[in-house]
Amino acid sequence: MTGNPVIIAGGGIGGLATALTLHQIGVRCVVFESARDMRPLGVGINLQPNAVRELFDLGISHEDLDRLGLPAREWALVGLNGNDIYAEPRGSLAGYKWPQYAVHRGLFHMLLHEKLVQRIGPEAVRLGNRVTGYRKNPDGSVSARIERADGSISEAAGKLLIGADGIHSAVRAQMHPTQPPIHWGGAVMWRGTTWAKPIRTGASFVGLGTHRHRMVFYPISHPDLKTGLSMINWIAEVTMDNNEGWKQSGWFRQVETRDFVHHFENWIWDWLDVPALIRQADGAFKNPMIDRDPVPTWRDGPVALLGDAAHAMYPTGSNGASQAIVDARVLGAAMIEHGVTQEALAVYDEKLCGPVSQLVLRNRGAGPFGLLNLVDERCGGTFDNIDDVIPPRERAEFMAAYKAAAGIAIESLNKAPRTIPDGARAAA
Repeated sequence: MTGNPVIIAGGGIGGLATALTLHQIGVRCVVFESARDMRPLGVGINLQPNAVRELFDLGISHEDLDRLGLPAREWALVGLNGNDIYAEPRGSLAGYKWPQYAVHRGLFHMLLHEKLVQRIGPEAVRLGNRVTGYRKNPDGSVSARIERADGSISEAAGKLLIGADGIHSAVRAQMHPTQPPIHWGGAVMWRGTTWAKPIRTGASFVGLGTHRHRMVFYPISHPDLKTGLSMINWIAEVTMDNNEGWKQSGWFRQVETRDFVHHFENWIWDWLDVPALIRQADGAFKNPMIDRDPVPTWRDGPVALLGDAAHAMYPTGSNGASQAIVDARVLGAAMIEHGVTQEALAVYDEKLCGPVSQLVLRNRGAGPFGLLNLVDERCGGTFDNIDDVIPPRERAEFMAAYKAAAGIAIESLNKAPRTIPDGARAAA
């Protein structure tokens, strides 16, 4: 292990994946997390094959992921009258060497934390400690300013600082003090989970409606053996006028389903009852769909951004958490070649900042859900035969372009060498 630690600001998915990666390649690190305790927060997320590949290489198994969710079998878009716009197999069924998993975000987060504590020890994550800024030292190292839960202030010295402190990142705010405020495009999301019978393949991700008014849902648990019910993660979304910006207090809060179910009252088909799915939820949360404008670099000398701190993006591509995991692995690969150095951060920044910034903008433009935009423009969202609205070749080319941008093109991913070779260590 190297002498001076790498400081990681933030103990979310990106921060913990980074710590696990650094430990794997022999780099000493410490995570500072503002929360006083780790709790399984959030609802469902998708782990794309490019991220699952990296998790397997980190020693996280099929069995681990099966306890948190299930492999996705299908991704489908459905129009307002219930007819398919586009459907394709996902993960192993699509030809990837690795599955795609739909999991409970909070349980996945707790799994990463448990693995890190098992491998490094309880001192690996220092809870109740928030990184609020940094100072670059003359010798090339960095000192992080730490604010504890009791209000006291201290500094921690490290060889490098990785800002994985989320969309409200203090590290990013210092690195880019003139950055625009958080961007809200007008979409409001209500999220929840409901125990219900899964539809289609039993493990299908379904987007239903239009680009301005839609429902997304997919199971995040295997069916109960007695009832046949799965935990269904759903997101109900409506795009509103955002001329005055987000005026409500807070970015994420619990609400009653009666506050928004009226937007979907008539969304009932013989295979799905949307208002019933919403009303039977365990609870519901409201938040705006937000991201940040891309910045020209994720690096400032011995400091680098990672995960949402680097590239907070709309969830339209289901790749925010996946990209954070990939970030961690690319950073680790750079250290294998260049050591725990500023040069490694520069290589990481050069490889990812530009392409992922373009992905942020692509997701802002609806990502793969852009097909809903086309259907809405051409026929108002209802049709008898989708081929008369968007020819098969146009649909296939649209999805292929998105997969290439997101790093999940099948052939490219399957042929790519391991990001971190087995047994590799950071260069001295």
